[in-house]
Amino acid sequence: MEHIYFDHSATTPLDPRVVEAMLPFYQSDFGNPSSLHWAGQQAKQAIETGRRQVAELFCASPDEIVFTASGTESDNMVLQGVASQYQPQDCHIITSSFEHPAILETCKYLAKLGYEISYLPVSPDGIVEPESLKLAIKPNTRLVSVMAANNVVGTLQPVTELAQISKSYGALFHTDAVQAAGKIPLHVDSMPIDFISLSAHKLHGPKGIGALYIRKGVKIEPLVHGGGQERGIRSATENVAAIAGLGKAAEIAAAEMSVEARRLVRLRDHIIETVESKIPNAYLIGHRYKRLPGHICLGFAGQEGEAIHLMLALNEEGIAISTGSACSSHQAGQPSYILTAMGFDPIRARGSLRITLGRFNTDAEVDTFLKVLPRLVGELRSVTSRGFATGQ
Repeated sequence: MEHIYFDHSATTPLDPRVVEAMLPFYQSDFGNPSSLHWAGQQAKQAIETGRRQVAELFCASPDEIVFTASGTESDNMVLQGVASQYQPQDCHIITSSFEHPAILETCKYLAKLGYEISYLPVSPDGIVEPESLKLAIKPNTRLVSVMAANNVVGTLQPVTELAQISKSYGALFHTDAVQAAGKIPLHVDSMPIDFISLSAHKLHGPKGIGALYIRKGVKIEPLVHGGGQERGIRSATENVAAIAGLGKAAEIAAAEMSVEARRLVRLRDHIIETVESKIPNAYLIGHRYKRLPGHICLGFAGQEGEAIHLMLALNEEGIAISTGSACSSHQAGQPSYILTAMGFDPIRARGSLRITLGRFNTDAEVDTFLKVLPRLVGELRSVTSRGFATGQ
C-alpha cells in the first residue's frame, strides 16, 4: 500500500539535508560546548552557526535568538518571563481565544496566580480583528500574544497590525509562529514583534528543539536556572545536534520559501476546488485565502460527527490526515474549542478534517487523495442516512 502523509501541521519528515548536518554531532563532534578545549569549541561553533541561520530566517541578529527544547517552552518562557517581572495586579495579558494550548494553559496558570488575562474573539473565518485588541488593551497591559497562523484551521493573523497597536500602547508583542515560521515571511526588521516562538519539527527539522526570538533590549526572567547557557536565559547543556538541524532547516526554509509557497498554494487550491465540486456537502473552514500555503480544513455538512471515522477510513487507505491538532487528539470527538471560538455550534464544532501539505508531497499524491476522499465520504453518507432512517 502506498503511504501518503498529509499531516505536516502535526510534524514534518526530516529533510535529508538536515540529517546530514546533524550526523557529525552524534559521531565525531561530540564535545560539550561549554568546554574550552578543541572538542568543546567545535560544538560551540556549531551552535553559533545554527543561531545565525535561525536569525537570518527572521532578519534578526544572532544575539536575539535563544535555543529552547520546543515551541511550548518558548511560549512559556515569554508569558511567564514577562509576567514574573510584575505584581499580578500590575500585569494584564491579552491573547486570543483560539491559541495553541501552550499559550492557553500557561495563561490559565498565570490567572491562578492572580494575573488578569483577556481573550480576544475570533471572526467566523478565523481571524483576530485588530479592532478587538484596541478595545481590550489597558494601561497595565504588559504583553499581547497572538499566533501567526492557527494550527487547526490554518488562518493567518494580522500580526504586524496587532504588534503596531500593542507597541502604541506600550505593551510587548509575542507571536507563536510554530506553524508559520519557514512558510511565510516573518521579518522583524519591518514587523514590530518583540518575541517569536519557533519549533524545528514543523519545518522539516528534528523534534525536541525550538527557538525564541527576543528583540534586543527586551528583558524577561528565565524559567530555567543553572549554568548560564544561552546568556543565562535558558540554562542547560545545549542539544548541539538538534541545534545544527534546526539551523539547517531554517536556512533551507529561508532559501526555498517563496518557490515552495507557490507550489503548495497550487496543490492546496486544487484540493479545495476539487472537493467543493465533487462533494456537495463539503465546506472550507477558515478564510479562503488568508491561510497557510499548504493548509486545508474541511467540514462536511450533516456529517460532522463522522469526522473521526472518515480520518480512520483514510488511514486504512494509507493516507494520514488529522481531525484537528495532534496536541488535542486525546479529546477527539469533543467539540473543538478552535471551531467554537469561530462561532460553530457544538454539533458542527465536533467535526473537521485537517489536510496539511509539505515539502515532499507530490501532484500524484494529491490526485490519489482526490480519488479516495469522495468515495469515502459517500460511504459515510449512506451509513449516516440509514442511521437516521432507523431512528438510531
